[in-house]
Amino acid sequence: MTVGQLTFIMRLHDRYLFRELLTPLAYCLGGFLVFWISYFFFTELDTMQEHKLGLLDAVEYAAAMMPGFFVMVLPITLLLALLYALTHHSRHHELTALRAAGISLWRLCLPYFIVGLVASGIYFVLNEFAAPRAADWSEEILSRHVQMEGRIKSKTQFSKIGFRIRPGRIWQVGEYDSIAETMVNPNVTWTLPDGSWRALQAERAVRTNGVWVFYNAQLFAQSGLRGTLRPVCSTNEIAMPEFDETPKQILSDIKLSDTQLLRGSHSADIPLKELWGYLRLHPDLPTDEAHAFRTKYFGRWAAPWTCFVVVLIAIPFGAQSGRRNLFFGVAGSIFICFSYFVLQQVSLALGMNGQLPPWFAAWLPNVLFAATGTILILRTR
Repeated sequence: MTVGQLTFIMRLHDRYLFRELLTPLAYCLGGFLVFWISYFFFTELDTMQEHKLGLLDAVEYAAAMMPGFFVMVLPITLLLALLYALTHHSRHHELTALRAAGISLWRLCLPYFIVGLVASGIYFVLNEFAAPRAADWSEEILSRHVQMEGRIKSKTQFSKIGFRIRPGRIWQVGEYDSIAETMVNPNVTWTLPDGSWRALQAERAVRTNGVWVFYNAQLFAQSGLRGTLRPVCSTNEIAMPEFDETPKQILSDIKLSDTQLLRGSHSADIPLKELWGYLRLHPDLPTDEAHAFRTKYFGRWAAPWTCFVVVLIAIPFGAQSGRRNLFFGVAGSIFICFSYFVLQQVSLALGMNGQLPPWFAAWLPNVLFAATGTILILRTR
C-alpha cells in the first residue's frame, strides 16, 4: 500500500467516523430536547399562569431557557453518542480493521478529540454569553404582564439595595436606576484615615459628569473615635467627587450580591468577566465569601472541559474489541462519568467551604479523570 493510498484511507475514515458520531449526537440532542420541552411546560405551567403569559409568551419563555438546557445536557449527549458510535464500530470489527491497516488508536480517535474540543468551545460560549443573557430575557418575559412584589423591577432598576465597592464605604439605597443613573433615598457611610466615621443622607442622587451629586442632603460626622454621629450641615446640593463608584460597578455588585444568596444554584452562576471584576474590586472579602467566589471563578474555566474529559473516558470503554465486552464497556463508562460528575460537585462544595484551594477544587475532577482516561486508552488493545 502506497503512502498516497494510506492517506486517502485515513481521510476517508475521518469523514466516516465524523458522520457516524454526529448522527447519533443529533438524535440524542433531539430526544433530550423533546423530553425537556414536555417536562418544562408541565412543571412551569403554574408559573406561566401566575404571570399571565400568553401562548407566544410561553414559547418565548421556553426559548429563553434553552441555552441553560443545552449547557446541562451537552456532556451527557456527547457521552451517549460516543458510546453508541464506538460500540457499533467495535461490533462490526471496523476499529480492528483500521488498526490492522497501521492506524494507531490515538490517530483513529482524532475526529472524536476534535468533536470534544468543539463541544467544549460551544459549552463555553453558551455558558458565558448565551445563558446569562437568556436568564435576563426570561426575567423580562415573566415581568411583562405582572409585576410581582419583591421582584426586581427590571435588570436596570432595583429597590432596597446595599453595596460596598470601596473598602470602608457602605451604600444603602431605596431605589436605583442604572440607566438614568439616579438614586432615591441614598445613605452613604464611610471611614476617614483617622478611623472616624462620616455619613451622608439625601432625598436623591444623580450622577452628573462622572460625579455623584446629592440633593436635600444632610452630612453627619463622628465626634471622636468613640463618639456618636452628629449633624454637621444640611444643604440643597452637594457634589462628592471622592465617591468614584460607577453605575457599571454598582450594577455588577448588585447582581453578585443577589446571586451570592443562591451561590449553590446553577441559575445563580455569573460570567467570568463579572466574577473577575468583582474579585478585583473586593480584595478584602471575608474568607468564606472569597473561597466561594474564587471557586466559582475557577469552576467556570474548568466546566467547558467536561466535554473533552467525557471523550477521554468513553474511548477506552467503547473501543473494546469483542462482543462480550460491549455491555461491560458501556456500563463501565457511564458509571465512571457518573462518578466524575459526583466528584465535581463534591470538589466544588469543598472549595466553597474553604477545605480545598479554589483552583484545586475546580480542576481536580478534570485532571484526575483525564489522566485515568489517558491511561486506559494506552492500555486498550
